[in-house]
Amino acid sequence: MGQKPKILAFAGSLRTESFNKKLIKLAAKGAEKAGAEVTCIDLRDFPLPIFDQDLEAKEGLPKNAVKLKELFLAHGGLLISSPEYNSSISGVLKNTIDWVSRGDPRDKPLACFDQKVAGLMSASPGALGGLRGLVHVRAILGNIKVLVLPEQIAISKADEAFNADGSLKDSKQQAAVEKIAARVVQLVSKLNS
Repeated sequence: MGQKPKILAFAGSLRTESFNKKLIKLAAKGAEKAGAEVTCIDLRDFPLPIFDQDLEAKEGLPKNAVKLKELFLAHGGLLISSPEYNSSISGVLKNTIDWVSRGDPRDKPLACFDQKVAGLMSASPGALGGLRGLVHVRAILGNIKVLVLPEQIAISKADEAFNADGSLKDSKQQAAVEKIAARVVQLVSKLNS
């Protein structure tokens, strides 16, 4: 039997009690159940300056950008739970993508995204569940060579959607999150075989 597919899972939020952090944990469990080796990270553990090409030219990639690039390169799939900030992507998620997309002496620009498979989800207290932000995340990732699953889920009224144990109250939503994770694992397995 071949190597387990490796999936990197994270939320585009820094807030400790983020609904998207809760959601990404469910997706990670779904990917593990589907046979993947999952690495869950918190972007708060990788603080980065705002992307600045002058800073990059002067100092090179920040240490945390290098660490993130190594993580992205080591994983074939991405599970991303993205909050919606003012109808778009969060600043921390966009900044992470911008830094990780940069080439360095070891690789080409976009090497960390090329041929990756991504599953997207969001959770928001609003009525659309962060859906408007996912449109932007999908466009960005699609333009940097990521194969983004057509399936996605946006959990509305997220402040009421989770049980105390972190699971979703709606079993159909819970199943949909797990299905997206399993689909990422399946596609990464196919691409690696």
